[in-house]
Amino acid sequence: MNATPRPPAVLFMGDLVIVARQTRLITEAHRRGYAPLLVVTPYTDPARLAELRADPEHPLSKLADVVEVEDAKVDYVVPGIQPWLRRYDVKAVLCIGDFFVEPVGVVADCLGVPGAGSASSRISRNKMLQRTALPDFSPAFQVITPADRTAPLASDITFPVVVKPVARFSSLGVRQVHKAADLPGVLATYPEDETVLVESRVVGPEFSVEALTQNGKVLWSGVTAKRTNESGGIFFTEMGHTSPAELSDTDERALVEANAQVLRRLGFRDGISHAEFRLSADGPVMMEIATRLPGDGITFLWELATGEPLEPAMLDLALGRPTAYPAPRRRACQVYLDHPFGPLRDVTSTGAPVSWVTRDDSWPAFTPQAPDAPAKDHAVLVTVVEGEVLGPQTDSEARSASVVFDLPLDEAAEPLAKLYADTVSITVDTP
Repeated sequence: MNATPRPPAVLFMGDLVIVARQTRLITEAHRRGYAPLLVVTPYTDPARLAELRADPEHPLSKLADVVEVEDAKVDYVVPGIQPWLRRYDVKAVLCIGDFFVEPVGVVADCLGVPGAGSASSRISRNKMLQRTALPDFSPAFQVITPADRTAPLASDITFPVVVKPVARFSSLGVRQVHKAADLPGVLATYPEDETVLVESRVVGPEFSVEALTQNGKVLWSGVTAKRTNESGGIFFTEMGHTSPAELSDTDERALVEANAQVLRRLGFRDGISHAEFRLSADGPVMMEIATRLPGDGITFLWELATGEPLEPAMLDLALGRPTAYPAPRRRACQVYLDHPFGPLRDVTSTGAPVSWVTRDDSWPAFTPQAPDAPAKDHAVLVTVVEGEVLGPQTDSEARSASVVFDLPLDEAAEPLAKLYADTVSITVDTP
């Protein structure tokens, strides 16, 4: 007697805060006839997720099933998905967000489906492993374990330096230190069990390179310029993205080629990747690489720039199907805004509509424009909720609102950044 055929499925891993941004992955899998399955951690409110799944108008209503695991680690994820492996024929595994990068790589290898590979997934979640695997793409660095915090620095490390926790993300815990005398005090602020890197500060503008890779061959690359708040203090919070970056052909080629070498050295096989580089006087220096989709609104910037969404190509790569992605025909930007300090009362705009993406667990749809269409502000994105206390933007989680716009490739983005930022008002309650 033949067993009942298992329905084909795509297994996603990611918590609601990120999944709500990339719901097109869920709806695209459903549209293609796959059951979308989602693994989450306790960071996702189960009642809120159930509410969204019960709303036929919300994309997450397309989810076939959800499982919560104790932590986004292999030893929790693999047992958690065992019932699904008996019920479904899992054809693809995709990561949505940082937490699940390593288990996604391992599970894809276990199931024999396309993926980044276990080794590259593990390395991409730890800056110490990245520096160890790619020292020639790295600044001078030293690993500081909890037991080594009073040890002298190597002679090739020069001040100013940057201190980075090896396993955090979103610029959390990243600090600039200008003088040797200040370093012990900074190191003392990290948890007693946390290992950090101390790196010589690399001078030069920062970029990310997004890439689509299949069978170890890079099919498409795009360079995004980054704006940070580093000039005003000790933090490196990302305050803006421009896709594609306004770069010379020579500099763009150097970044794309460096990224391709990094991916090749890590053995990255299939999927989307997001690597961050500084363009120094001596060439590209890698800050870090992630074997996952980019954060913030970068996927939407590339959609506005190329006219096509990234998610269908990402799903093609996960399924092992031939795919392609177009070159940019416009330029798109996301600019994070300065804000007053205090409990958030409201965010208003005289230009683009305001979307409270964290409160509503829903991101707006972005409509690409014709290549020569005038510049357009598409959305104001609020990533906090009313009443949340706004303060210094020390990392990505401390930001509050941003504006997304696009423009023709031959126009300058900087004047428009100020123009559209000035349309937004952020108000707080004062004592």
